[in-house]
Amino acid sequence: MTLEDETSNEVQQQVQHYYGEVLQSSSDLQTDACCTADSVPDFIKPLLSQIHPEVLSKYYGCGLVLPDLLSDMHILDLGSGSGRDCYVLSYLVGEQGRVVGVDMTDQQLEVAKRHIGFHTHKFGYYSPNVEFYKGDIEKLEELDFADESFDLIVSNCVINLTQDKAAVLKQAYRLLKPGGEMYFSDVYADRRVPEALTRDPVLRGECLSGAMYWNDFQNLAKKSGFLDPRIVESHALNIENPDLEEKLGNLEFYSATYRLFKIAELEPSCEDYGQAVRYLGTIPNCEHELVLDNHHVMQTGKLFPVCGNTWHMLKQTRYAEHFEFYGDWSTHYGIFEGCGLSLPFDAEGNETSGACC
Repeated sequence: MTLEDETSNEVQQQVQHYYGEVLQSSSDLQTDACCTADSVPDFIKPLLSQIHPEVLSKYYGCGLVLPDLLSDMHILDLGSGSGRDCYVLSYLVGEQGRVVGVDMTDQQLEVAKRHIGFHTHKFGYYSPNVEFYKGDIEKLEELDFADESFDLIVSNCVINLTQDKAAVLKQAYRLLKPGGEMYFSDVYADRRVPEALTRDPVLRGECLSGAMYWNDFQNLAKKSGFLDPRIVESHALNIENPDLEEKLGNLEFYSATYRLFKIAELEPSCEDYGQAVRYLGTIPNCEHELVLDNHHVMQTGKLFPVCGNTWHMLKQTRYAEHFEFYGDWSTHYGIFEGCGLSLPFDAEGNETSGACC
């Protein structure tokens, strides 16, 4: 066994112990990373009330991994935990859709599997459309999932807990269908976390010491094939423990939801070809506007200039029928105005504008 394998095994043992034995409910967490009821869209709140209380009590996510247009989709949840997101998704995809959860912690999987029948009956389905597997999300090739077999891959505050993040993204890219996407929430740091802190089991379990420096993550995503990572929303985390704050010093952490599209034509930067789109207002619960990411809020009926990458993200995905597309790609005008490289997260609030990130 190599030193790298030993380190990975040690990290896994720490995470399994923390989420299987140390944490008994979301109230045991020591940061405000968890997605609160106030941040959940109104149309989702009645659905959450149908999820089994035990499943809800062991939810440890840091965002909402519920993009638009999920009907009939096949979805993979990496690090599915007690199954909260899987069960919400199982309702949104409908009885003809499919949701697969993968987790490595026995205690969490036991809770998730125990309530399959409860949610099948609650949603009025003839048979379950959700299933759970024990597995390592760094080694998805060991599970019997075919290439290009999922429309969407989600994950909620889990990838930071892994040692080999490149392996997770590589396998996600393999499993996604062309035009599919990885839509996930996680924790990121404003700089690289010192190696000494990465060995702290509490900091690891609290999703802090395993957090990637945001720019390292974006470069890793591009190297994995996801050439234009987009942030949907983000907020700064508060560390609600003085001892942890002392250890972390000047490090700052952010919870962020990213979407990564599997589209071969995307470019590393937002290039301007004079394109524009018009949103038709036909997506359920988005009748007045559609939020693609934190720099693209498209009002219904209004012509919206976009870069070539954004054009492809709408034209080559499930969003295509909900837009009109303009432009012939005959002229390149350089970098799309507003592009740049800086800290992309919102420290306070979440302002949006009609320009490419």
